[in-house]
Amino acid sequence: MDHLTGERIGDGGVVRETRNVSDGQDVASDNITWTISPVTREERAGRFGHRGAVFWFTGLSGSGKSTLSTGLEQHLHRRGLATFVLDGDNLRHGLCANLGFSNEDRSENIRRAGEAAKLMAEAGMVVLCSLISPFRADRRRVREICRRDGVLFAEVFVNAPISVCEARDPRGLYKKARAGEIKQFTGLSSPYETPEAAELELRTSEVSLESCLGTLVEYAMNLSRLDGSSPA
Repeated sequence: MDHLTGERIGDGGVVRETRNVSDGQDVASDNITWTISPVTREERAGRFGHRGAVFWFTGLSGSGKSTLSTGLEQHLHRRGLATFVLDGDNLRHGLCANLGFSNEDRSENIRRAGEAAKLMAEAGMVVLCSLISPFRADRRRVREICRRDGVLFAEVFVNAPISVCEARDPRGLYKKARAGEIKQFTGLSSPYETPEAAELELRTSEVSLESCLGTLVEYAMNLSRLDGSSPA
């Protein structure tokens, strides 16, 4: 395995000498190794019948991210794809339970979610990540995390104006934010930076959820095809 760029054989595994964590800082210790699995990505894809991928759903609260990601999961599962949803709220019950909602903690929340999604996609799954992820730099970092290791990635912008999202307000969060009960609420007291080059944009205030799901299913099936072709 010493043909891998920037790596050398070390005791117990492969040391990635030039590998940095996603924020550009050096790994904290020189005494850790990256172990390469003997099971190749191609072998995993052959077992599942499709390639692993990360779909990153971003948009305001109430835009429809969770509805679309869980709907897509159901459709893909019925078609035999190995898939799983990583929802932002669910992650904050476990992996990210120690994080708050400062800009720094939000960035770390996205980094952890991105790294987890990338590992699951390397294992062969189609991973559907539903997080507001308001900042472009954080979303770009996740894209780089995936593409650095050859993992398929698609950003899905679930686009609905804040007036529509606030009118929906399925969990009453906008009402609480307006009342001052929630600080740093994206779209009101904290900014949301719209994607500049998302692979998909779904305008849920203009197009039915059924139509959006149809677009998503077709795109996901094409992206994960074993022949390596990419959707238009």
